[in-house]
Amino acid sequence: MDDETLDRLIGGLSLEQKVRLLTGATTWRTAGEPGIGLREMVTSDGPAGVRGEAWDERRTSVLLPSASALGAMWDEELVERLGGLLATEAARKGVDVVLAPTLNLHRSPLGGRHFECFSEDPELTGRTGAALVRGVQALGVAATAKHYVGNDSETDRLTVDVRVSERTLREVYLAPFEAAVEAGVWLVMAGYNAVGGTTMTASPLLAEPLKEEWGFDGVVVSDWAAVRTTEETGRAALDLAMPGPDSPWGGALVRAVKDGLVPEEAVDDKVRRLLRLAGRVGALEPRRPRRAPMSSSRDTRALLRGAVSAGSVLLRNSAVLPLDPAGLSTVAVVGVHAASPRVQGGGSAGVFCSDVVTPLAGIRARLRGRARVVYEPGPSPEAPPAPLGTDRCTDPVSGAPGVLLRVLDAAGRELYAEHRLSGRHLEPDLPPGAHTVEIGAVLRARQPGEWTFGVGGFGRMTLTVDDRTLLDGEFPGDTDDPAVVHVNPPLRTARTVLAAGRPVHVVARRELVPGRGRATVVAAAPPEPDPASALEDAVRAARDADAAIVVVGTTEHGETEGYDRAGLSLGGHQDELVRAVAAANPRTVVVVNSGGPVELPWRREAGAVLLTWFPGQEAGAGLADVLFGLAEPGGRLPTTWAASLSDAPVTRTRPVDGRLDYAEGPHIGHRAWLRAGGEPAYWFGHGLGYTTWEYTSVEAPAHVAAGEPFTVRVTVRNTGTRAGREVVQVYLARPGSAVQRPVRWFAGYAAVRAEAGRSALAEVVVGPRALRHWSERDHGWATEPGSYRLMVGRSAGDTRWEGRVTVGGP
Repeated sequence: MDDETLDRLIGGLSLEQKVRLLTGATTWRTAGEPGIGLREMVTSDGPAGVRGEAWDERRTSVLLPSASALGAMWDEELVERLGGLLATEAARKGVDVVLAPTLNLHRSPLGGRHFECFSEDPELTGRTGAALVRGVQALGVAATAKHYVGNDSETDRLTVDVRVSERTLREVYLAPFEAAVEAGVWLVMAGYNAVGGTTMTASPLLAEPLKEEWGFDGVVVSDWAAVRTTEETGRAALDLAMPGPDSPWGGALVRAVKDGLVPEEAVDDKVRRLLRLAGRVGALEPRRPRRAPMSSSRDTRALLRGAVSAGSVLLRNSAVLPLDPAGLSTVAVVGVHAASPRVQGGGSAGVFCSDVVTPLAGIRARLRGRARVVYEPGPSPEAPPAPLGTDRCTDPVSGAPGVLLRVLDAAGRELYAEHRLSGRHLEPDLPPGAHTVEIGAVLRARQPGEWTFGVGGFGRMTLTVDDRTLLDGEFPGDTDDPAVVHVNPPLRTARTVLAAGRPVHVVARRELVPGRGRATVVAAAPPEPDPASALEDAVRAARDADAAIVVVGTTEHGETEGYDRAGLSLGGHQDELVRAVAAANPRTVVVVNSGGPVELPWRREAGAVLLTWFPGQEAGAGLADVLFGLAEPGGRLPTTWAASLSDAPVTRTRPVDGRLDYAEGPHIGHRAWLRAGGEPAYWFGHGLGYTTWEYTSVEAPAHVAAGEPFTVRVTVRNTGTRAGREVVQVYLARPGSAVQRPVRWFAGYAAVRAEAGRSALAEVVVGPRALRHWSERDHGWATEPGSYRLMVGRSAGDTRWEGRVTVGGP
């Protein structure tokens, strides 16, 4: 849409109408303006799936692997296809704006939202994020680069003031956003945090470099409820305050403009950008049809199944994988995560997904008619009870699987009731006079003993089982974090003994408190098995099997938005379980189901270690493909994994006096490890396949001009017995540099495929940004002339060739 048309549309609006467009009409919709043919635009969370406007378990979504799994693919073409799938889902749900990708970095392994970010490295994150942006926007749906900038941990994220040098900010944390702008992203989301003492929604960084230097012509939207002032944010380069209709803008911003505190030209620029976005997504009349094609369910599942293997990282393999079904008569599958995997991270990006293929189901399907599969859960991972579902309870009125959701007034009279499928209700409808949310269910215990029940929310809550009060108290909120208040309210638990087979009536009530949301959760869990007996059963099954597959992982309360992690241990007897099973059967494969790094103290004892991240809805099908050799594990680590938390060079996520100092400068991830001289468990870029590779020759220019890209040509030969994929990586170093630099840094990659015994040529393009540094003295980019070390290899810790390239003047 040209500027003349935009100016004409803006000229037809009053100040009040213009300001009205700059605050959301609802939680997920922007305001419309019929007078200029502008409809409301719909936004939705979307890093791993497009939820739509409501948290409703009846409206399921396609679930992709987590962003950390996408970062592990090192495959921009596949990521772009997955972006197209998100766009297709958005079109199906009537969504115009997908709130993805997340471009923050894996600065610390303790980051609670690690699973929602691609990698530790700005180059890899930028390339992966740009691919997702292209895939989403090619189909007329807007992508959103978030959270600009420095929102790399969760502790005190609403108020934390990140202190980072100008150079580090430019070279590391802003770089992925610059790549997204170069890819044409249509929105950028300003985070909750501050940088350098100024909250991001009022930060000068929104203007420079985002809009001015980089030429970003799209919309800067606030993170939800991140706008806390009127004048400062109104004068800043923020364009859209979400959610609405209540916000510090609205009438207050109109008054600020009339009082001369905010220039009306600033408002006009915000509206111009919003209308430009509307034109891009088809929200201005005449309405254009969606271009997103509707893919078949079979095609979608095939894409997601392939994505599981593409992102899976084989960390270790002592000639155990792939397993040959013809040589197996019995396979032991061990671990709670095998039957109840984590397929997504916790927090605002969660979706309700149907038809999840568990690892146990995928293995059974692959071995059906070939081998017997024996399952043992092993000791409990000690997770809080899960929300009630259709598998264990019924509606007390209709008897249908699920629960009864009711909303009551202050006198206890029913205002609203409906049958639902889950005990987790984040957005129950609230009719006028709503006072209490109630969730009721009839539960029939399959296992006798002491059950754990829980109710989540804030304010006064009660929980009864057959009219016996288990919990009754006031539970005030101690946080304003939206992810906690509206998505993951704390669970209060109590226990009672149940008899097997006897139905009990469970009722949880939560009184509504202003400002504390309406999310209500009722959960239950059976008695935990005796850890020693459960461990013995698992070991017995493994000893009697031809191979054992142990699935371990994190819990929803260990990796989630709103909290950083306290440690990297798997916890809950899981390390003990792996060691015992590996000792009982040398053909033990350990599958790690986590979104970010965890400690693997037994990694050298297992026959194979396979990392699947949070793999999405086709988890088990894709895993079976890898385990039994139908697909090669294609992933490479997008972040360096420590052997133990104490070894990791950058771990601090907790602010001191409100400030979080990025004192390590640009040295995060593999850069920090190299600087410290430490040896991690697994380096950035590490990953094994089902074949072996020889690096036979490298061609690189001896001289390059500053500001120009150059190409490194690497010939590799597949020296194994089957076809495979190799990811060729290039790193740079500058010994004797006049400015402080990493020991070496990642500069680019290219992936190639070859049949057994054949060679392939990888052409790695090294862009000019890999050689430049930010000059704080000149406040601009500079390229230091002279000799640079050029390294080619399989990971940051495994280089196979080294040469030099001399950089001259531009």
